[in-house]
Amino acid sequence: MNFGTEIELRLLDFLPRLGLALVIFIASLYFSKLLSGLVRRAMQKRSLMPNAANLIVDMTRWGILTLGTVMAFQQFVDVTAFLAGLGIIGFTVGFALQDVMKNFASGVILLVQQPFRVGDSVEVGAYEGMVQAIDLRSTEIKTFDGRIAILPNADVLNHAIVNYTRSLQRRVEVIVGVAYGTDLKLARDTALDAIRAVPGYIEEPVSQVVFKDFGDFSVDMSVFVWIDTAQTGPLKARDAAIEVIKAAFDANKIDIPFPIRTVLMEK
Repeated sequence: MNFGTEIELRLLDFLPRLGLALVIFIASLYFSKLLSGLVRRAMQKRSLMPNAANLIVDMTRWGILTLGTVMAFQQFVDVTAFLAGLGIIGFTVGFALQDVMKNFASGVILLVQQPFRVGDSVEVGAYEGMVQAIDLRSTEIKTFDGRIAILPNADVLNHAIVNYTRSLQRRVEVIVGVAYGTDLKLARDTALDAIRAVPGYIEEPVSQVVFKDFGDFSVDMSVFVWIDTAQTGPLKARDAAIEVIKAAFDANKIDIPFPIRTVLMEK
């Protein structure tokens, strides 16, 4: 075989590989642009924070481009050993930074699922307060007593999340006791009529009074008041409910008794 024939054979082998590699790379460019655009529109529909949306879009685009580049190089050289080495390095780095990566992954999940947003009142584990900031590592909550809690995103995701802001209707409970000689029907009707004056009171769901216990010196009842959280908060509603119930009981001469103790003394 002469030199010219060998070059011709190598070209005949190289050119199809080059053409296929170019097709794969150009296709990866097209699909990375297409899919990143779809992801961006999906993130915009969810009103995702701009920084988080840009991160997810960039991860999508560069992930597809990296895969396309590797497949293109595979037409010329065997990249299996390179990928195996890269995998070992990635595993080592990932193991060393597992807590960081765990918080990062949890942050992405929180930003995509959005169980809460900045400004929402939430309960996460032992913390209740308003969300101040959400990033890829941690969530900052200002508790109702003024403390600043910075929680790792992995811990946030591992706890039950209660979002008070998304609750458009809340039930408030007020416990009150009446004397044993009280007409219980009168006490119930008086309480139900009084709580209509509570700010944010709503007709549906129906508020109710439930007698729950025979106490040491009173018959105890729970007054359940449903409120519209857009008009008032639970604390203000409970405060108002106690005030109007006390005033209504006084007007109807319904006794809220003090503790009674009987003391026997020997002569």
